[in-house]
Amino acid sequence: MRQVAIVGLGQTPVREHWGNNLRDLAVTALRNAMEDAGVDTLDGVCVGNMLSGALSEQEHLGSLIVDYAGLDGVEGMKIEAACGSGAAAIRMAVKAVASGLMDKVGVVGVEKLTELSGNFSTTALATAADADYESTMGLNFVGINALLMCRYLHEYKCDKNDFSLFPVNAHQNAVHNPHAMFRHTITHKQYAESKMIAYPINLLDSSPIADGAASVIVVAHENMDQYAGKPVSILACEVGTDTIAVDNREDPLWLKGVERSVKKAYHVSGLSPKDIDFFEVHDAFSIMTALSLEASGFAEKGKAIEFARKTGIDIQGGLPLSTCGGLKGRGHPVGASGVYQVIEAVQQLRETVPPKIQVPRNDIAMAQNIGGSGATVITTILKKIA
Repeated sequence: MRQVAIVGLGQTPVREHWGNNLRDLAVTALRNAMEDAGVDTLDGVCVGNMLSGALSEQEHLGSLIVDYAGLDGVEGMKIEAACGSGAAAIRMAVKAVASGLMDKVGVVGVEKLTELSGNFSTTALATAADADYESTMGLNFVGINALLMCRYLHEYKCDKNDFSLFPVNAHQNAVHNPHAMFRHTITHKQYAESKMIAYPINLLDSSPIADGAASVIVVAHENMDQYAGKPVSILACEVGTDTIAVDNREDPLWLKGVERSVKKAYHVSGLSPKDIDFFEVHDAFSIMTALSLEASGFAEKGKAIEFARKTGIDIQGGLPLSTCGGLKGRGHPVGASGVYQVIEAVQQLRETVPPKIQVPRNDIAMAQNIGGSGATVITTILKKIA
């Protein structure tokens, strides 16, 4: 298997894009990534998306996007893994290039969630849960995460307001990210007083739905000198799965999909948690940040908040999280979020982020994209090339 690298990046701001449709966003991000890489054609395009059929009445995205990107005859396929669709598309591109089937593959994650009312989007997002045993019983993802957070508070005797560490940090970083949706800080007091959505999940525990597209160009390591964009190595891009329904898990507070994914990623890369300089975590809800830190090997069970305080999760901390705002501050266009995470990690390794959010230790990055409540997890480890 060949080593692979990323040589091109493209993204749109995460916003409510009333004036742009799904194809416009996707093509803009893809063409920007191709320009960054210095390429005018590709061997294939992998599209990460969850809800184009439900919310945009458009499927067949692979052909749609290669057509409007001017890539006549190029193979294009849509990859769907709920909120993990973006990184799942990167995984498919990595496999295609590493195997030798293709030399350069474009990945574009795209989602448009704000075209219809919030009720439509919430219902559509719930299709990532178990239709028979969760969503038809009235559970959406706010409800599922509220149950997890309730259990966490009960088991580990935490103060609910201690979770404010995670969104406060994310918003602080988003201020300096020009592509972020929420470029303003929040305080611990604002978190504590925030509107309750489903106890104990409040508004500031929750990432916002949004529109956006993000793209990377994946190539063979042996050919990376042919491209204009500064390359970054993908050391691992590994998948772990778990039951789709939380009630079928032996321990609902242990994300086995995360554990399986990171164990593979650490094994393939030859690294361990102590080697990771910063972590682009899937902070769709504050509780998921805590559970991910624990299952990824950074903190013991029930100790994520203590770890965050002691180690430091800000830009200057021992393990910076959500360095460009994460899903919470940047926004969560679900099928694109995993690609945004990888782009932000690459920008850190390239040292092209705004100075105030440039992490001081930036040799090894980890990005983790989660589908559903942990049923599909893709962990990507990237390394700076000197």
